[in-house]
Amino acid sequence: MEFPGIILDTASFSRQKQPDTGTTYDLLIIGGGAAAMSGAVYAARKMINLAILTIDFGGLINETSEIENYLGFQNINAPDLAARFEEQVKSFGLPVSLGKAVKEIREKDRAFEVLMEDGARYTGKTVLFATGERHRELTVPGEKEFRGKGVSYCATCDAPLYKNKKVLIVGGGNSAFTTALDLMRVNADITIVNFVKGWQADATLQQRIKAYGKAVLLDYHEVLRIDGKGVVESAVIRQRDSETEKGIPVEGVFIEIGLLPNSGPVKDLVELNKMGEVVIDCVCRTNIAGLFSAGDVTTVPYKQIVISAGEGAKAALAACDLLIESSQI
Repeated sequence: MEFPGIILDTASFSRQKQPDTGTTYDLLIIGGGAAAMSGAVYAARKMINLAILTIDFGGLINETSEIENYLGFQNINAPDLAARFEEQVKSFGLPVSLGKAVKEIREKDRAFEVLMEDGARYTGKTVLFATGERHRELTVPGEKEFRGKGVSYCATCDAPLYKNKKVLIVGGGNSAFTTALDLMRVNADITIVNFVKGWQADATLQQRIKAYGKAVLLDYHEVLRIDGKGVVESAVIRQRDSETEKGIPVEGVFIEIGLLPNSGPVKDLVELNKMGEVVIDCVCRTNIAGLFSAGDVTTVPYKQIVISAGEGAKAALAACDLLIESSQI
């Protein structure tokens, strides 16, 4: 189901007011994914003074193609859903810093100072940290050299470039098989390589790909390197039981081996688990009073859009409760 009237127009944010470096906001929301946008809607409805600091809106949602498990939509294009979220956030006229990365968050004078990569500094009585995750890299020879020249992490962005071509997908979970669906639609020859034994993708996804006549599934294999002259031309893979190596001709390599939390700005401030996720309690509080976190950057299980949206709402309401209880609003 498509909604052609919905257009993701981040340029319009430049016409909105920018956050003021001289203002102490009740709440600063860091991030632009489902958790951040949901948090912004709930906080705005509480009529508190807040601002949003984000590189983009939608985050990894924009790199997904179809969503079939968000309540209210049997099927919706992911960018359309992100655009709907964005339009609702924009309706409140909130100050937004768009396109600039957060470098670090510090405690300062019973508040929080957010340092941006461009040198700007913003102050908030509370913070909702909802920066999501980023793609995990394969770290093999040729990956960096051919990034954008055949190596991709985004099938939604790049699948149309591989119509009728030979493509290697690295990974065994839902992301890898969703990428295969995108490539199946452009009639690509697909090889999927899974490092561990046993495919992790949902059974329905596996069935759809296995029914496709141009898909080869190689379990318990690893990619050793990616080769080519200027662009990707082949990859060398190894069967991990026998250690047998072979080269396969491919024109594209899609890497879908998981995600890493974008917790760098708070790594010296809050408690993280061994995977780098922000440790939170049942109302999204971190171990630092006033700093809340929500969504895929946290320890909350099951990284799903609907869960992130709920967690963002919960975190914003908890931040508002804290402000009221401490007589800061």
